[in-house]
Amino acid sequence: MAESALPDTPRTPEQIAAAATELRVVAGRLLRQLRAARADSEVTMSQAVVIGRLAEAPATVADLARAERVRPQSMRVTLAALEERGLVERTPHPTDQRSVLMSLTEAGHRLRRETEQAKQSWLTRAMTEKLTADELDRLMEAVVLLRRLVEP
Repeated sequence: MAESALPDTPRTPEQIAAAATELRVVAGRLLRQLRAARADSEVTMSQAVVIGRLAEAPATVADLARAERVRPQSMRVTLAALEERGLVERTPHPTDQRSVLMSLTEAGHRLRRETEQAKQSWLTRAMTEKLTADELDRLMEAVVLLRRLVEP
């Protein structure tokens, strides 16, 4: 993208659309780099998402399927693979005898921590190796703006 104009200069709809396209492309590339930095590449993306959700709180198969907008049968397949690897476990639901809660095992929590650490290490290293101090300052300011874009 071209050098930006002064902050008070009005932007045309075309400039904003071009910036949105560039941001989307760059964000996608950043996400791919972070995925590549995962500590355990044997976990699929759908499994990694489920691990992330279960790191927040135990959930039923139905709750997980709804949250990920997949069929419960598909979620059962994902959970079965994680259970086979000892990353998730079933416990009786405290109020619904027909349901079970899925939760992370200690191995699942450990994998989650290792994965997050690998991503954090890659991003921290890339930021410090590829950006100047001034660029780091600008990036840190941009993070605040990006957060505003995704918050309700």
